[in-house]
Amino acid sequence: MRSLRTKTLLPTPFHPTPLPSTPSIFCYTVIIMKLIPDSASNAERVFFTALLSLAGALVGLLSIGTIFALVRSPAAGPILKLGKAETVTTRTTENDDIRVFSGLGRLRIPLTNSSTLILSIAFPYLANDIAFTEELAAKIDDFRRIATDYFSSLPAEKIIKIDEETAKTEILSLYNANLRLGRIETLYFSDMIIID
Repeated sequence: MRSLRTKTLLPTPFHPTPLPSTPSIFCYTVIIMKLIPDSASNAERVFFTALLSLAGALVGLLSIGTIFALVRSPAAGPILKLGKAETVTTRTTENDDIRVFSGLGRLRIPLTNSSTLILSIAFPYLANDIAFTEELAAKIDDFRRIATDYFSSLPAEKIIKIDEETAKTEILSLYNANLRLGRIETLYFSDMIIID
């Protein structure tokens, strides 16, 4: 009789595959699939396959998005607009902190008829607008110079009867021409006295 030799199956030792010199996503997928032991259940295999597929999809999407962003023109508009169209809202003064800018102080302006005009100029501004507030503070000397040049250049006959509204309008337009970050809406004159 022949003797039957039985072959016993012993577990083989685990030897990972060495990494290639230029790895790619597919190489890693093959390597990781080889890392899954043969004794893994079907559920584990499905889990690892789904996990690898998700990671591959994320890497692919990020790569495509990066390439698209690099190729796309910087002046191009948005691809998708979510939500409603933008509407322009006007600024309401209910919650705005409106203050009066009186940083010019009292001006002493020499006039052409050798008299002196004493004048204080103030105007309202939004304290919430920090950039505009800083611009106003930086332009104090310019505002003083503009007012001084305006009144000192008036002829002698106009000095006697200065039209305050005309002066406010002209100085206001000169002030606004000097500003970049905002506009002054109105000017207030106080202490307007001419001393001989």
